[in-house]
Amino acid sequence: MLTEIRLTGFGGQGIIRFGYLLGKAASIFDGKQATMTQSFGPEARGSACSSQVVVSDDRVLYPYVTTPHIVVAMSQEGFAKHGQNIVDQGTLLVDEDLVKPDKIKGGIKFFAIPATRFAEEMRAKIAANVVMFGFFTAVTELISEESAKKAIKDSFKEKIIDLNLRAFDKGYQYGKELLNKAG
Repeated sequence: MLTEIRLTGFGGQGIIRFGYLLGKAASIFDGKQATMTQSFGPEARGSACSSQVVVSDDRVLYPYVTTPHIVVAMSQEGFAKHGQNIVDQGTLLVDEDLVKPDKIKGGIKFFAIPATRFAEEMRAKIAANVVMFGFFTAVTELISEESAKKAIKDSFKEKIIDLNLRAFDKGYQYGKELLNKAG
């Protein structure tokens, strides 16, 4: 099984780090194959950026995302550019305070979380990407919770690991509760 994922937002939100964590969790800790590519606007902070991750049970023969199965939008501009370019029956995740979808392609599974607000409530706005990473893990079940947490522990400096694990747990629990309510 091959899954193409596009993560989009603006520079400074940690979109590239999100892709890195996802790829590491999938490839190193879940034993799958994964590739990641990234793109930035002309200025890194504040301009459009995206990270593309391909996860597969077999070798990844083409490392670029063509039509994603999953899109994560953490900015309105990112949603406008990539929110409709998704496979039928794909999954769209958004930061509900930053993205107001005007139209969602029919047949798409849509999930929203106030990731930035949750991170701000933790007094760590910079961790919104990790809140979204937790939400992504819960909703898509593409990677395991255990692998995601191992990737966090392996990717951050010691002094901020606990903060990022709490941010992950916040998003993960929100996602699980949302799925339970949906039945």
